[in-house]
Amino acid sequence: METGGDAESAAREFEAHRARLFAVGYRLLGSVSEAEDAVQDTYLRWNGADRAGVLVPAAWLTKVLTNLCLNRLASARARRESYVGPWLPEPVRTDRGEVLGVLETAVQRESVSLALLTLLEELTPAERAVFVLREAFGYSHREIAEILDVREEHSRQLHRRARLRVGEPRGRYAVDAAQRARIVERFFAATIAGDVAGLERLLAEDVVSWADGGGNMTAARRAIVGREKVLRYLFGLGARLEGGPIGSAPAEINGESAMLIHRGDTLAAVVVPEITDGLITCVRLILNPDKLAFVARQGA
Repeated sequence: METGGDAESAAREFEAHRARLFAVGYRLLGSVSEAEDAVQDTYLRWNGADRAGVLVPAAWLTKVLTNLCLNRLASARARRESYVGPWLPEPVRTDRGEVLGVLETAVQRESVSLALLTLLEELTPAERAVFVLREAFGYSHREIAEILDVREEHSRQLHRRARLRVGEPRGRYAVDAAQRARIVERFFAATIAGDVAGLERLLAEDVVSWADGGGNMTAARRAIVGREKVLRYLFGLGARLEGGPIGSAPAEINGESAMLIHRGDTLAAVVVPEITDGLITCVRLILNPDKLAFVARQGA
């Protein structure tokens, strides 16, 4: 029988790993709520396990969490196929502590970017697990093989396939953070002012805009491609958001400079421009209120 002291010790041990487990789960699932559920289910299994035989708690917990996420990915794919309009990952503020782990290097920031998390949706669950564990957390293929119950060579094959499908990093962080923030500020100032010429100078000719409304908010049901079309869409979106005091505030979302758009006291949108070679090449807009809840809880 587990004593009160044993239960408290187990809880303390788990809490020491909770943040890292969430960081893994979020990268695997692209969803805060699903990652939180996976972490809680991991705790329930830890609490009910025979921990006397667990030599390395971190490895045991990572194995359980990863496999729970693999099960969720299979059902999540089916749900996302019926999702209304484009599906984008749930945004997370990364300027409010290390909720997704340390993001000090370009590789670490890339590992949580909306661009990469969206690309990971194209991988099989096993490919995604290997890619995340290897690229974002530096696990060896021997360790990954133990987590996934596969041969080490199979882990290497899965990683090669994932890398081929995802492609090489595109150098999106070659521009320093301060310059990216200035470009984003200019982008929003030009949008609010209706400065067409100013926006044209900031947008790449083949810029793409993706909007995730999830059927809960009016949003484009497909990608908007091209400078002129994106300009019209952004100005039209700004007009639709009117109807109350509109405010904007800079933030770092998933390691990238972004803006939070508020209507009164309500977070109405998270807008994340992607910058390559000094120009905005993609604009991701999250408008679905369900996906804004976590950022709203993190505070303005």
